[in-house]
Amino acid sequence: MSKTVKALIVNKEGFGKDTTTKVKVGETTIPNLQENDVEIKTKYSSVNYKDGLATTPTAGFIKKWPHIPGIDVAGTISKSRHDQFKEGDEVIGTGFGIGAEKNGGYCERVVVPGEWLLHCPKNLSLIDAMRFGTAGFTAALAIRRLEENFITPDQGEILVTGASGGVGTMAVSMLSSLGYSVVASTGKTNSKELLTNLGAKRILTREETNLEAKPIGNALWAGAIDQLGGNVLKWVLSTMKYRGACASTGLTLSPKFDSFVFPFIIRGVSLLGIDSVQCPMKERPELWKRMAGELKPDSLSSMGEDISLEDLPSFLINILKGKITGRTVVKI
Repeated sequence: MSKTVKALIVNKEGFGKDTTTKVKVGETTIPNLQENDVEIKTKYSSVNYKDGLATTPTAGFIKKWPHIPGIDVAGTISKSRHDQFKEGDEVIGTGFGIGAEKNGGYCERVVVPGEWLLHCPKNLSLIDAMRFGTAGFTAALAIRRLEENFITPDQGEILVTGASGGVGTMAVSMLSSLGYSVVASTGKTNSKELLTNLGAKRILTREETNLEAKPIGNALWAGAIDQLGGNVLKWVLSTMKYRGACASTGLTLSPKFDSFVFPFIIRGVSLLGIDSVQCPMKERPELWKRMAGELKPDSLSSMGEDISLEDLPSFLINILKGKITGRTVVKI
């Protein structure tokens, strides 16, 4: 008889325009391991915007219903059919098909291909790995891309939009630790103290960035990390300095934006797409090692809160409404 474990389960109900989802904590069975699979005894996961989307009936990235979300997972190997992992190894999984093609981290046992995982750095705890999670990894990727485009601290201010969210808080803290002068934009007035404590030099309100963009505006930013898309991204691009670069990581305002060609051909501005889901595994260990070192915030443990599986349904609703600040770790 298959062993059952506890998980957050999302299922579709109804048809057509009347389709809804039901989200509940229940029992599920552990899949059998295929060749190169591993089974993880989950200790922690986290809450991401994509996990909120996974509870909606229009989540096109979900391959099979019912489904267990959780694009992040950290725990110890309990079974392995992969030659790089053995029982007891501490591992981290973010991106690839976790919480999309395969059931995700909101479950006491997770079975995924071993090539989707990496060993947790020795100087990083599993809970801190999930305080980073996809959000921290995405922020670190964005910073690396800015560095590859020669954006250095001496060139001027770096703007972070959506700064009170998971990627935003991580980006503010990481950039500040590297010596950049960070300007944080947020729509949450109650997060100004948090962002200042994380190293932001100035705070802009959402109204100060969601402006009608000119074809080319005042040159303000050496670089930017944008979580919002829409009119904000259009405005950011029009206000970049000469050879500035903007890393686009999210769409919490809108998945659409239009822009002018002028910032690209007059100022040589670069728009950098950041995808943490399919980032090649060969690049990940070095980036996680950096996150466990120079990019690790001193205040990592206070950048959000810890919750249980039973708390998840309301948190996933609130993250879609923009009501969650910082990072939320799920103790499985």
